[in-house]
Amino acid sequence: MKTLDLVIPCYNEADNIVPFYEEASRAAAAMADCRVSYIFVNDGSSDGTQAQIRALAALHPEVHYISFSRNFGKEAAMYAGLLHSSGDLVAVMDADLQHPPALLPAMAAGIEEGYDCCAARRLDREGEGWLRRSLSSLYYRISNSLTDIRLEQNAVDFRMMTRQMVNAVLKLSESERFSKGIFAWVGFETKWIPYENIERQAGKSKWSLRSLARYALDGITSFSVKPLRAVRNMGILLCAGSLIYILAVLIKVLIRGVDVPGYTSTLCVLLFLGGVLELSMGIVGEYVAQIYIEAKDRPLFLIKETDIPREDDPS
Repeated sequence: MKTLDLVIPCYNEADNIVPFYEEASRAAAAMADCRVSYIFVNDGSSDGTQAQIRALAALHPEVHYISFSRNFGKEAAMYAGLLHSSGDLVAVMDADLQHPPALLPAMAAGIEEGYDCCAARRLDREGEGWLRRSLSSLYYRISNSLTDIRLEQNAVDFRMMTRQMVNAVLKLSESERFSKGIFAWVGFETKWIPYENIERQAGKSKWSLRSLARYALDGITSFSVKPLRAVRNMGILLCAGSLIYILAVLIKVLIRGVDVPGYTSTLCVLLFLGGVLELSMGIVGEYVAQIYIEAKDRPLFLIKETDIPREDDPS
């Protein structure tokens, strides 16, 4: 019998813990050839999430938990869950039931077909605002054009992986994590399972437009140097243009004599070049910030409480 670990990152999901477990248990019952365990990762929640998880673990021996000392983010929570997993198969999913546990048997069947990973993608983004849907679609197009990896449109973090793929993902231990990109970068054959978008069971989304924009930018800078090369190419073009302009002015002076340049044109050129310089410094700054964070080599998370002891805990 194969073993399947469900890794569930949680941040202020107290109202969803028990409903999630009940729904996931029904899906687990349909997988007679898998022994299912649960790894809830409490990402520094400020509500009663940890109390709910602890109570659930006391009643069900297949339920385990990791509780962080503070909020380290979903990426760190997913990494911690994968690090502490030991199953032949590992699935990552949210606790808010937007990732339907009913897909788990289909994912397990996909693994049996020979795939290394079965991942879910939404057929639509029903329930989200027009602006968020449009920005999401634009991001996928920009990311796929700038990076060497291809992100599946409307892909979510909900996926089931073989132990081999999980071990490959764990080898990428960078601090600034972008799991969608990491899953794509490690390769392995993936089967995509479409599903209709589902509203949250309870609570509200923790992702604001600002945090999503930050996450999207981290994804591009983590897997592409094309913005840096664009800055280089822009500098080359500006230098070439400047040389041509200087030559044109010199020729004009030699033919017509000294010519006083116009105030408006000079101001426009200065403002344009100043904007280009600021933009270039901002792009380079993003990469320098990534280097700075990685160079400090701080742990991705600190554990306050867990019932899954490991000798190699980063805490």
